[in-house]
Amino acid sequence: MVSCNDILIERPKAIAEENFYKTPQEVQTAVNGIFSPLKDYNCFGFLYPAQLVCYSDFAEGRGSYEPVSQFQGLDNTNIGRIQLIWDNFYKSIRNSNNVILNLADNKTLSDGDKNKYLGEAKFMRAFVYFAIVKNWGKAVLRTEANMMDESVPLSSSGDVYKFIEDDLTFAAGSLPPKADNPGYPTSGAAKTLLADVYFYQGMYKEALALATDVKNSGEYSLVKIQSYEDFEQKLYGPDLVTSPEEIFYLKYSRASGDVGWSYVSFLHSAASGYYNSSSLWAIYIDTTKYNVYVNWDGRDVRKQLWYGFLGDFGLGPNKLLSRKFIDPGTIQSGTQGGNDYPFYRYADLLLLYAEADCRINGVTANGLEALNQVRRRGYGKDPSVSSEIDYQMSDFASTDMFIDTVIKERGYEDFVEGGKRWFDLKRLGKDECKRIIKEHTGKDIADKHFFWPFPPDEMNINKGISNSDQNPGY
Repeated sequence: MVSCNDILIERPKAIAEENFYKTPQEVQTAVNGIFSPLKDYNCFGFLYPAQLVCYSDFAEGRGSYEPVSQFQGLDNTNIGRIQLIWDNFYKSIRNSNNVILNLADNKTLSDGDKNKYLGEAKFMRAFVYFAIVKNWGKAVLRTEANMMDESVPLSSSGDVYKFIEDDLTFAAGSLPPKADNPGYPTSGAAKTLLADVYFYQGMYKEALALATDVKNSGEYSLVKIQSYEDFEQKLYGPDLVTSPEEIFYLKYSRASGDVGWSYVSFLHSAASGYYNSSSLWAIYIDTTKYNVYVNWDGRDVRKQLWYGFLGDFGLGPNKLLSRKFIDPGTIQSGTQGGNDYPFYRYADLLLLYAEADCRINGVTANGLEALNQVRRRGYGKDPSVSSEIDYQMSDFASTDMFIDTVIKERGYEDFVEGGKRWFDLKRLGKDECKRIIKEHTGKDIADKHFFWPFPPDEMNINKGISNSDQNPGY
C-alpha cells in the first residue's frame, strides 16, 4: 500500500504567500481548506463516527466493526482506520496553521475581517485537537510556530487542553454571534466548545459559566417535535439547511461537488428505503439484549427512531437499525447522504448546563428546567410548557440521582451521533464507564480500549516520539 508519511510534515501551501491572503475571498478559501480533510470519508465523513458509535451501551457493530464493540481494543484493520483519521486531523491542523501564520502580519484586511478569520481558524484547530486528546490522551502539538519541524514530541493532555482553551478564548471574543453562512463557527459555538472542554476535564464551574452565557443569549432553541418523522426531517433531515437548535454542525449535501455524509450508509439497509444500495447496516441494537432499550419508556418518541421492517436484513430477529439519519434521496441521486454531522445541538448545551449546575449548586430549579425541556421535546411535547412527564424536585433524593438521570437523558438524546455517548461515559472515569457498559451490555472493557494507539506512520517519521510513548497495550 502507498505510504502517507509526507502529509505528516507541515509545509506551507504552494501558492506564493505574498500573492495570497490579500482579500476576504482569498482568506475564506484558505479557511474552507481547513474543513476539507475533516469532511473526508476517512475522517468525520465515515470512519470516525463509525468507529466510535460502536463504543456504547446502545448498540454494537457488525463485520469488521464487531471487534471494537467488544471493548477489547483495536485489531489491525481498525488501527489502519485510525491512522487515516489521524492523517486527516493533521492535514486540517496544517491548514489552520497556515491561515493563522499568514494572517499574523496582514495589513490589507480590516481588523474585523482579520479577527473573524483568525477566530475561525483557531476554533477549528481547537476543535480538532479536542478530538485528538479525547481519543489518544496526548497530541503532537503542531502550531504555526513549529509547523516546519519534522520531529515534535508528544505534549501532555494538560498542555494540549491549555492550548485548546487559549484558541477558543480568542475565538469566542472574535467570532460573530451569527455566521454569514451555515456551518461556520460563531461566538456561541466557541463558547459551547470551550464549555465542553472544561466539562470533559471536570472543571464544572468554568463549564457552567459558559453554558449559562450561551443559554441566556437567545440565539438557540429546541426544535419542536411531535413524531419520529419530525425528528427525521426537522432535526436531522438531509435537505435541512439549518435550524434554531444548530450550534455547530459539519455540513454535508448531495449537491454536485460535495462529498456527502457517508456515515449515513452505516446505519441502514437498502431494503428499508431509507438509503441507497451502498447501505451497510453495520450498527444495530438487540431489543432483548440491551438494557437501555428494554428499560426505555415507550412513550418517548426518540425510542421510535429505532426501526425494523418486514423481511430479514441478515441480523436475525429482535434487531433494529437507527433512522435518526435517513436520506431516501440518495436512492435517486446515487450520492452519499445530505445529512449534517451535529457536533453541538442546543439540547447538548442544555444537558451540559443541567449536569454542571447540579455538580456546583446541587439540584436547582434552573437545572431541572433545562433537563425537562429536553425530556419534553423527546416525548413530542412543547419544550417550554410544563408537562405530566416532567421530573420533579421530589424525584431526586440526592445530587447523584439527578446527575445519573441527566446522563441517561443524554444517552437517549445523542445515540448514534458519532461518539457522543462514548465520550459521555468515558469522562466519568474508567471504573464508572466500565460499570455502566457491564450493566447494560454484559461486556468488560479492556484498559487498552480507552485510548487509540498512535499510528505507525507517525511513530516512524516523527523522531520526537519513541516506542515508550505508545499508549498501553499496543
